[in-house]
Amino acid sequence: MKEQDQTKSTNIKWHNLTIDREKLEKMRGHKGMVIWFTGLSGSGKSTLANALNEVLHLDGFSTYVLDGDNIRHGLCKDLGFSDEDREENIRRIGEVANLFMNAGIITITAFVSPFISDRDKVRKIIGSQDFIEVYCAADITVCENRDTKGLYKKARLGEIKEFTGISSPYEAPHNPEIVVDTGSLDLNDSVEKVINYLKKENFLKKA
Repeated sequence: MKEQDQTKSTNIKWHNLTIDREKLEKMRGHKGMVIWFTGLSGSGKSTLANALNEVLHLDGFSTYVLDGDNIRHGLCKDLGFSDEDREENIRRIGEVANLFMNAGIITITAFVSPFISDRDKVRKIIGSQDFIEVYCAADITVCENRDTKGLYKKARLGEIKEFTGISSPYEAPHNPEIVVDTGSLDLNDSVEKVINYLKKENFLKKA
């Protein structure tokens, strides 16, 4: 994968805003962060992200979910699934997630994000202290059995090119903050595992 081009715009200046992250977090009563779900298609990322979002919302936290399919309907609709386009897709999401976090929002993302290097770049954008990587560790057999869209079948027939897990690699995280065995744990237990980590590490401490 090639490195992204450096900033092409000229004559630009970063503006420091009067209402900054600290003030927005104080208003919301909690800190912003990015919870990044990664895993194969069908591993339960979107389902778990949505369920976590609901629990946090009901507990009074400001949250938002950035979902892979939804983002490709708008912000990233110009991108395909080559390695370069996957890299750009994740770069854009990292920048958007950073903006949401700086608004004091618990930002939950659900993307295959198959490459370690791309996830590491997002961690660098966000900052390690605010980035929680959650690996949905269902194996490919489970994911294929869950495949309501029939994507794996099409990929194995050669009808979908560059499909992660079949014709394009998935690089599992080496040291994620949380590993959830979404192949065996039910949804409630999966959510509870994430919540327990967030509480233990004081991410959900309210001001």
